Amino acid sequence: MNQFPGVIGRKIGMTQIFAEDGTVIPCSVVESNVSVVGKRTQEKDGYDAIILGSGQRTEKHTNKPLAGAFKKANVTPRHDLRELRVSSEFAASVEIGSDLKVDQLFESGQFVDVQGVSKGRGFTGVMRRHNFAGNVQTHGTHEYRRHGGSIGTNMTPGRVKKGMKMPGQHGNKTVSVLNQKIVKVIPEQNLILIQGGIPGSRNGLVLVRGAIKKRGGKPAK
Repeated sequence: MNQFPGVIGRKIGMTQIFAEDGTVIPCSVVESNVSVVGKRTQEKDGYDAIILGSGQRTEKHTNKPLAGAFKKANVTPRHDLRELRVSSEFAASVEIGSDLKVDQLFESGQFVDVQGVSKGRGFTGVMRRHNFAGNVQTHGTHEYRRHGGSIGTNMTPGRVKKGMKMPGQHGNKTVSVLNQKIVKVIPEQNLILIQGGIPGSRNGLVLVRGAIKKRGGKPAK
């Protein structure tokens, strides 16, 4: 389980950075303004975690259980909430109501995992959804240029097998990209520049935390 610290933020868009050798590095820009709105402790809950809040929520649009939790923590209502499992040492080092700055958790050269909801593309066919090649376009082909072809057998087993790639809902799913490198951290604007693309549309909510499968989420040497 990933217990490296992380933040939630908004995907602003993409830009590019020029390296010292002139190489162009495409970067995704994430803006993060988060604060700690709650904790989970081993003594009380059986595990250690922190609850992060981002964005502002009006009291009018906050239900009573959430409003009571925010009032107990003495923080203003937040729009987006995420609970992150962390080590007991890190949980003890942060206070409820404090802000988490990007330069406190990340630095250039560090590898991170990014999670977000991919763009929803609606109901799509097999060529767009599964990258099928389609049927031949010539030799008298009619109405089957973008079809998926045969989906099963007749007598045995006499049904369509589970997992058959067919048209359907495409996108709008939680997607994680692993081992993305941080190119630059801009603490003045709470921005994180991550090499390559990350899931989600512009202004989509993403979760950024230290990579669990590469160098333990530590900065690259």
